Amino acid sequence: MDTKKTKRSQSWRLALTALVLSVGIPQAHGQQPSPGSSSAQAADKPYLVEWDYKVKWGHADEYWQIFKKYQIPILNREKELGYVKSYTVYRPGLHTSEDSRWEYRIVVVYKNQAVAGQGSSIAKELFPDQKTFKREENHRWELVEAHWDLPIRQIDPNGDGSE
Repeated sequence: MDTKKTKRSQSWRLALTALVLSVGIPQAHGQQPSPGSSSAQAADKPYLVEWDYKVKWGHADEYWQIFKKYQIPILNREKELGYVKSYTVYRPGLHTSEDSRWEYRIVVVYKNQAVAGQGSSIAKELFPDQKTFKREENHRWELVEAHWDLPIRQIDPNGDGSE
């Protein structure tokens, strides 16, 4: 593959990752919703996010080892602190077409939307060697062909289709 094209692709991927991380999850800015208000009810609702990863062919095991080394301990710590209620990791059982292929899907149930952005501070707590952490996490992202974070909502199947 053309190294110029590869560098451009990696730059694009890193820029996109930086954008996603910088936008993050909206945080409450010192204002507490009044009890009984719709925003107070929303603050108490679980917040579900699905992380999907499509990994370069032949690199799924290498990707998983790095993910397991860093992201699973972060999720476990978030769970201990009460930020995450639960998480489930999925791997497909068969194969699909290339355009819809994914290797790992993680569904995270956060306590609420406000606590969903705690991962970076926990990473600093758990992994004081931030130089190694960042280098290995960057390598994990180099192995990714596509990634998306999808907030999902559970709906009442007998309702009108809204929450």
